[in-house]
Amino acid sequence: MKAGTRKVCGFLGNVHNCFWYLFYHIGKFVLYDKTLRGCGLFNLGERLVFMDIRDMLHQVKSGEMDMDTAEKLLKDLPYEELGYAKLDHHRKLRSGFGETVFCQGKPDSYLVEIYKRLYERDEEVFGTRATKEQYELIKPAIPQITYDPISRILKAEKPGKEKKGWISVCTGGTADIPVAEEAAQTAEYFGCYVDRIYDVGVAGIHRLLSQRERLTKANCIIAAAGMEGALGTVIAGLAECPVVAVPTSVGYGASFHGLSALLTMLNSCANGISVVNIDNGYGAGYIATQINRIAEK
Repeated sequence: MKAGTRKVCGFLGNVHNCFWYLFYHIGKFVLYDKTLRGCGLFNLGERLVFMDIRDMLHQVKSGEMDMDTAEKLLKDLPYEELGYAKLDHHRKLRSGFGETVFCQGKPDSYLVEIYKRLYERDEEVFGTRATKEQYELIKPAIPQITYDPISRILKAEKPGKEKKGWISVCTGGTADIPVAEEAAQTAEYFGCYVDRIYDVGVAGIHRLLSQRERLTKANCIIAAAGMEGALGTVIAGLAECPVVAVPTSVGYGASFHGLSALLTMLNSCANGISVVNIDNGYGAGYIATQINRIAEK
């Protein structure tokens, strides 16, 4: 055998060994079902089914769940196929966060069905960038749904959630509040306590300094600001916890719809600051929740 051929065979052998090593360890947490055909994790014509199988089996054994229900759940794994959408019901199992909905731009019939399916499965559903018209469209199907016109969040939430930890959400001005509320309500939906500190921009920095004691209690701080976007840098220079900076599209012409704030935040000289996309309150709330959960472990 030629040297080049031996190298290729050796490489393929290592890849093969690594694949089966990973498959063996992943297999401790998943059910590999050769009978369920579809588009799978490794695109092998068979699919890996993610689920807390042990919990389901205990429910069947104790009589809490009947066989037909268990069979239906298995058929929906690892996602529910709607044709126009693949609902990732097991995202919470993998990442700790259930799937949410970006409402903007979705056709009405698709949006209603997605909301219905997620709510029926999880008894709650959360969507961003929604309109009042979309709320009125979904309300007959899910009477528990609520809509906040400021954050544009459309949700139905389980009552009595325990709010853990501490996340502070700050804004430079009142015009930044819609983005900040998207962040704050995202974190609250995912089980975090949120302290809102609004209108503390650098144009009157004494307003921010007067809130320093509240900032010291936070596991993470979200700073939403437009214009030149300096708020994130100032807060990061005052706080010992991580800061998630959110540039907003608030400002006059040369702010370029939030680009000036984004560049300021990306070029911050302060340490411990991360930056999400322009107006991405949801992304900031999600990251802050991850940080808060780690801090509370």
